[in-house]
Amino acid sequence: MAAFLDSVPISGIIRIRDMMYTVDKPFRLDQGDVVFDAPDTVKDAIIKAVHENRTHYLPTTGVPHLLALMADKLKSKNKVPVGGPEEVMVTTGGIHGQFLACQALLEPGDEVLVPDPCWPPTASIIQTSQAVPVHYALYEDRQWRPDVAEIASKITPKTKAIVVTTPHNPTGGVLTRKDIEDIAALAIEKNIWVLADEAYEDFVWEGTHVSIASLPGMYERTIPMHTLSKSYAITGVRVGYIAVKDKTIRSRAQKLLLYTATNVSSIAQYAAIGALEGSQQCLETFRTGLLERRAMFFKGIRDKSNGVLTGEASAGAFYAFLKIKPGWKSPLGANPSLSWAMTEYLIKEGRVGCIPGADFGPRGEGYVRLCYARGTEELKGALEQIGKLLS
Repeated sequence: MAAFLDSVPISGIIRIRDMMYTVDKPFRLDQGDVVFDAPDTVKDAIIKAVHENRTHYLPTTGVPHLLALMADKLKSKNKVPVGGPEEVMVTTGGIHGQFLACQALLEPGDEVLVPDPCWPPTASIIQTSQAVPVHYALYEDRQWRPDVAEIASKITPKTKAIVVTTPHNPTGGVLTRKDIEDIAALAIEKNIWVLADEAYEDFVWEGTHVSIASLPGMYERTIPMHTLSKSYAITGVRVGYIAVKDKTIRSRAQKLLLYTATNVSSIAQYAAIGALEGSQQCLETFRTGLLERRAMFFKGIRDKSNGVLTGEASAGAFYAFLKIKPGWKSPLGANPSLSWAMTEYLIKEGRVGCIPGADFGPRGEGYVRLCYARGTEELKGALEQIGKLLS
């Protein structure tokens, strides 16, 4: 197993992070993080937990009250028919939840259908389970949504699961209810599992978020994977959660949780209680701020990039996944990847952080991802730099 891990790639996001630390006064549009501060409900809960000495071991799956809050949220907000808190477990962020789900579900050689483009750790986590990621395409002219008939054509006897991500990172695509219903029907027909990544559920600008596990007959074959990181501006606190109805899969995931974390940080869990139990006004405040930034940033790209970068405003999440004009040549010299050429140029010459589309999969080549969940002055500065470099 140790040698096998040598074949699992590390995301290019790490390379970008290292590059950005060499840049003076950077514009950090590379990070998938909101600029907002955590709400007072979270801060107060952290302070209270420290003063009450909540610094000791906890039940492995989570603080009972937190598990109850998460189960209630899944039932009331996501409409997922969770049987009770015993079906939920707290994880160290969303990435840990994905790891537990894949390790508990997949066998060596299993195939998992993964969107292309896709958040890089998704495919790598599947590979750490010694399973095989198989790409299905997302299409820009379909608002970064798939062709479900094409997905069906990729199913083989080895197919164990499909990853469904909505809203989507990096493209910002949002699946329609019909998309979700068609994928659910396919999963039932072909007897495959669904790994539902819903990290950006609170940031839908066009359409409505639909949790696939809410549809009839789907929760028993779906592992909903959630995180509080984006919704409550606590990416560094590291709290996520998954729900598993199947007792065998759930038992495996609980063992993995025990042997990878013992329990998620006690202070982080009490912070999550504050987030879920307190006022939800911060969600609306964040959404309002992000919508303003979305409008400003995409207008800025249209006005300043001289047609070199193009793309429609994302339907969800908080990213601009922009197409690079074919034939554009970097002043820094030849590069076999147009995505990496643009990324290195914007970082080295403009101090503008971004992620090459190629890092998100083969269909991401020729694109670049920028995050607009930053401060307005930072976004304006980045746009000014982009204008200077691409004019």
